[in-house]
Amino acid sequence: MYDFGPYEKTYKEFNWDLAKEFLEYKEGDPLNIGWYCSDRICQQGKAQKIAMIWEGFDGEVRKYSFNDLRLLSNTYAHYLKGLGIKPGDRVCIFMDKIPDLYISFLGILKLGAIAQPLFSAFGEEALFTRMDDADSIAVITTRKHFRKVRRIKDQLPHLKHIIVVDDENVRLEEREKVFILDKAERVEDFNIYPTNPESPSVLHYTSGTTGKPKGALHVHASIFAQSLSSKWVLDLKDEDIYWCTADPGWVTGTSYGIIGPWSLGITQVVYCGGFGSEKWYKLMEKFRVSVWYTAPTAIRMLMKDGTDLVKQHDLSALRYMCSVGEPLNPEAVHWGIEAFDMPFYDTYWQTETGAIVITNFPGMKVKPGSMGRAFPGITAVVLDLKSYEVIREPNKVGLIALKPGWPSMMREYWNNPTVYQSKFINGWYITGDRSSIDSEGYFWFVGRDDDVINTAGHLVGPFEIESALIEHEAVAEAAAVGKPDPVNMEVVKAFVALKPGFEGSSDLELSIMNFIRKKLSPLAMPQEIEFVDKLPKTRSGKIMRRLLRAMEWGEEIGDTSTLEDD
Repeated sequence: MYDFGPYEKTYKEFNWDLAKEFLEYKEGDPLNIGWYCSDRICQQGKAQKIAMIWEGFDGEVRKYSFNDLRLLSNTYAHYLKGLGIKPGDRVCIFMDKIPDLYISFLGILKLGAIAQPLFSAFGEEALFTRMDDADSIAVITTRKHFRKVRRIKDQLPHLKHIIVVDDENVRLEEREKVFILDKAERVEDFNIYPTNPESPSVLHYTSGTTGKPKGALHVHASIFAQSLSSKWVLDLKDEDIYWCTADPGWVTGTSYGIIGPWSLGITQVVYCGGFGSEKWYKLMEKFRVSVWYTAPTAIRMLMKDGTDLVKQHDLSALRYMCSVGEPLNPEAVHWGIEAFDMPFYDTYWQTETGAIVITNFPGMKVKPGSMGRAFPGITAVVLDLKSYEVIREPNKVGLIALKPGWPSMMREYWNNPTVYQSKFINGWYITGDRSSIDSEGYFWFVGRDDDVINTAGHLVGPFEIESALIEHEAVAEAAAVGKPDPVNMEVVKAFVALKPGFEGSSDLELSIMNFIRKKLSPLAMPQEIEFVDKLPKTRSGKIMRRLLRAMEWGEEIGDTSTLEDD
């Protein structure tokens, strides 16, 4: 087995009581994430330490201390309580990455209500689906987005309050209100609701890559896993400047863009300016970002612009980089080393798991293409696809499964107990992803269970094919799906988006085929390549292979409310 150095003892002796000790939590005490991420840090003597460095799309910069977080989240909690919002009520947060998003999130939790963050780019259909399912009682939004809410409010009988936070001159209709945080009287003391570890905290809706989005309900105990994994996996230290690029409308943006770093008293950068290689590198240089957590989609977009652009910026403060959201292709790991003199460390988890469950640790041997090893306290295995028995044989593909009981595991799918129960078989939580495990305990992702291609009775995972494709100099992104075949049932078809300067042609298709032939088995070779301008993705950046497959098979496309705009 591989020597995991200082983490080897952790693996052998770990239990979740260590996470409670880490946060100085005593059994039976109240546990409120909002308090732990603000008031507690102030009590540790860090009240004046900068918690958030925020930069807007126009270059405006604001800085907030942990004492600011404490006072302003108290102010939000006081205001919402005055509206009659009670513990357990769902309060939707629907805005761009402005400071109010992060501060109101903590305020909602301090009140004992359930925070329901939604991605601000959602259209009316996606917004309605989630607010209707959750019976949201209030929504906090901005001038830019509140008209979407206004157009659907008559279909939402439970919605009592539409709160606009950035325009006191907006013309209000029934149920609409204005709350300007900068003009509100600061609340020094707020009687924080004594939530316990099992009290509901956050309701996150899945990105909908495999059908109708489901509401995964988390509890305040999730902080035990989120805090400890932020320390051990993201390697956050007191002096770090941390940047998580995820939007809090998705679980990464709350677990590791709010709860994890702030529970440790870490300064983090929040950028509301959208993607752009030059913009991102300038931001990292300007604020001396030292730890960076981003996604494979973003990495592939950065790769398009090459390494020369990286070298034009002083990124000497950067010491550690992690990735999440989709499997990290080996080429991205190699590019990280070439561009930044360090690899991206892949991490694996889901909306449902609430925190990292399989990962690469700092200092751990990185095997490009591998997800890493199970986090301490997580029992992770692969199960046989038919019997659901644990596979003991190395390198054999099965379903990734986790032993229930870790603190950040979802406690239910909102209003959907039947689907929730279906996720548990033989005492295991079934992730819906396929992987193998090598002899050193490293997991190797194959694909979503419903993305795997069955060709002539052999199961082929899209990840291996896509990783080979993007190693070609012309390929920016790729997606592999099964298409109908009268002989083999399915054969592989690849959709390819090209880098700038390349155009699709039969010659280029032949070049790509010859290139990947040396890397893939004959069964995994695409029978067809279709060049596309871009791949369909969810708004969180995940490739929607099921949409491509449905089009090939002439099937119903299903829910597309999370599909990114053109």
